[in-house]
Amino acid sequence: MRLFQGIHSLILAFFRKILFLWVRTDASGNSAEALGLDPEKPVCYVLPTSSLSSRLVLEHEVIRSGLPGATEALPVKNGPAHSFFFLYERPGGLIRRRPTPTTTPEFEALIQYGLAHPDEDVQIVPVSLFWGRSPDKEKSLVKLLLSDTWNVAGRLQKLLIIMVHGRSTYVQFNQPLSLKLVIDEYRHSEERAKRKLARILRTHFRRVRQAVLGPDLSHRRTLVSSLVRTPAVKEAIRETAAKEGVAPEKVRAKAWKYADEIAANMSIVTIRFLEVVLSWLWNRIYNGIAVNNIKVVKEVAQENAVVYVPCHRSHIDYLLLSYVLYKNGLMPPHIAAGINLNMPVVGPILRRGGAFFMRRSFKDNPLYATVFNEYMHVMFSRGYSVEYFVEGGRSRTGRMLQPRPGMLAMTVRSFLRDHRKPIVFVPVYIGYEKVMEGRTYLGELRGKKKQKESIFTLAKTARKLSNSFGQVALNFGDAIPLTDVLDEVHNSWREEAYDSEYRPAWLNSVVDQLSQRVAANINAAVAVNPIGMTATVLLGTERLAMDEKQLIRLMDQYAELLKAFPYADTVTLPEGSGKDWVAYCENMGLVERQPQKLGDIIALEGSNAILMTYYRNNIQHLFALPALVASLFENKDALSREKILFLAGVAYPYLQAELFLKYSADDAEKVIDQWIDVLIDQGLLITLEDGRIGRPAEGTEEMLRLRVLSRFIIQTLERYHIALGILRKNGSGKLTAEELENQSTLLAERMSILFGLNAPEFFDKTLFRNFIAHLKKNGVITTDDNGLISYGDGLDEVADDARLVLGIEKRQAIQQVTMLDA
Repeated sequence: MRLFQGIHSLILAFFRKILFLWVRTDASGNSAEALGLDPEKPVCYVLPTSSLSSRLVLEHEVIRSGLPGATEALPVKNGPAHSFFFLYERPGGLIRRRPTPTTTPEFEALIQYGLAHPDEDVQIVPVSLFWGRSPDKEKSLVKLLLSDTWNVAGRLQKLLIIMVHGRSTYVQFNQPLSLKLVIDEYRHSEERAKRKLARILRTHFRRVRQAVLGPDLSHRRTLVSSLVRTPAVKEAIRETAAKEGVAPEKVRAKAWKYADEIAANMSIVTIRFLEVVLSWLWNRIYNGIAVNNIKVVKEVAQENAVVYVPCHRSHIDYLLLSYVLYKNGLMPPHIAAGINLNMPVVGPILRRGGAFFMRRSFKDNPLYATVFNEYMHVMFSRGYSVEYFVEGGRSRTGRMLQPRPGMLAMTVRSFLRDHRKPIVFVPVYIGYEKVMEGRTYLGELRGKKKQKESIFTLAKTARKLSNSFGQVALNFGDAIPLTDVLDEVHNSWREEAYDSEYRPAWLNSVVDQLSQRVAANINAAVAVNPIGMTATVLLGTERLAMDEKQLIRLMDQYAELLKAFPYADTVTLPEGSGKDWVAYCENMGLVERQPQKLGDIIALEGSNAILMTYYRNNIQHLFALPALVASLFENKDALSREKILFLAGVAYPYLQAELFLKYSADDAEKVIDQWIDVLIDQGLLITLEDGRIGRPAEGTEEMLRLRVLSRFIIQTLERYHIALGILRKNGSGKLTAEELENQSTLLAERMSILFGLNAPEFFDKTLFRNFIAHLKKNGVITTDDNGLISYGDGLDEVADDARLVLGIEKRQAIQQVTMLDA
């Protein structure tokens, strides 16, 4: 018997070597750590359908990854001869196919062992294998024959698939199941235990296949034609023809042209080509891609239509996200791209990589809007994954921009029309240590005209490929099921009837809440990196320079502050210490070292001083609340806890709106109270004998830490005070919101010059606009029919309290311009 097993093993090893002369594999989850295996319990791998080639690939991957062996017998009596089994027999023989799936004898033997030994357990690891991953369903018979799709291939088809797709084989190991936990409920019925485990595994394999292959796609031309035939588009054609006085056939041709302009043309050949090109590109310009919390996507992609909503920092964003998803065994999404990217050469490649193109504005073109809405409805109702940027454009300041409601509203309306397929939003934070367009952003913030995308600007960008841009991180945030938001805002939404034209009164509330949750969850998945930490601390100093040892100490202490009260589980912190981070920034050319006998000085100089505000802004929201508390002690030695909570509570709604903080207004007071305790524990604040909270003594290390911490947020608070000062100077009923916005921007720009504030967003008109909007939303100000702003005594009280955080020089500068009394 042993001789026979030895010969059998040698034959299989020979076949494996022959197979892997051609086959190349890419695997995920292929480590004991990733799988969370218990070394004390035996492991058994399971593949869905009996196949020699699948078995050989499994054995190869297990050996290569150092996992518990797939060729070793399980330490259980009467179990499988090896530590793997197939769930089902091959559905067909040489002559006929079996009408129903048949479980394998090894599967049944494992069930029998589990029932006979209730105290022992086996870890069952499901393994999915894909010979190539085709995201499209073509009309070509050859491609249909040779694509790994939802059907189980016959022997001849499998041979051809291996020959064509064997060099892009994907293997996915998944979290183990406990045999004991699965069958405990049916210890007196072998048949029911067998059905339960088979059902669990069958459902698992189906979900993984859905996530990896995605739903079948129609041929693009068929899809485009079907859009023009939908009732909504037909009605839009009739209305447009009547309004413009042209023949319906001409309008129908225009609608077809719109659909053709919009629709993606996803191609497996292009995706594989891009995978090779992007692998080379990332290795050339980045020191690595850190991917965190990918399990969130793998879980929700199995049964939901996924909408990826990343922050938008660079044109690299969408390429990077699609690449990471594909490398981790997930279907690349269809990506909403601006029509400006549909340029020669680049446009067709992006379209075949999954991009669909949209115009910047749908205004005054209801026909285009209807065609686009119907295209999006097809995407969502058929379960495709989609990606779009809720910010609209790229952030030039490093902060999250105010979400735009357009795409979110389309998604919600589509789901209301057909909610059979659940939709889940997956926020994605993409963090760069050095953003490729950084210098361009500086020019635009200084007033330089934005360059239009073209082949020539692309060629200029290509020259940067010799530079190093550090590491990039992709952090996936907590998923947001759309049904949860709908239930919170309007829990009777399921009972109403919807069509393509219906816009319920509560739709705006749903979109607003959804946008705020998406933005907050993106920020809650921030990746803190060495450059962000260094920028935050150095920009908190008066002269943008600090003794190296002191800088290192402060960075270590502020990192400990983040660990003492974590903002969210999805936030990631950099490895190493302050010393490593300073050296890293110096190596990246972002800080300057000035040798000095008493100790080297690390400084920000030239354009780097402004550029580093971008990276500071990436993580500013993490320090917002402790910095807010610290800022209250700029001009006060001590305050009661109640006063701190009140003042911080007044400012919180505006900080929350600007920085997309995750805490609700109801939770904010409790969180601020906890931060007071953390600051006391860290020595940045002290408890006085009379019960008040005081700041440390001047000249101490602790006071330096508190003062630098306050500067992390103080410019934001100064900007608020500028707007309030101008409003009070003019008086109630004298200014419109636009006039207040313009005057505030001019004063902020003046103060930026006078005080050397190296932060372009300090006089960003959009930030003033949003602040004024939230003053109105919170009832602090009102506007009359002429748009003039009115306010009551409450505004004066808020403004007086706000001056606690301002230094004397800045208070005087604001007072001189606004002519307020000291």
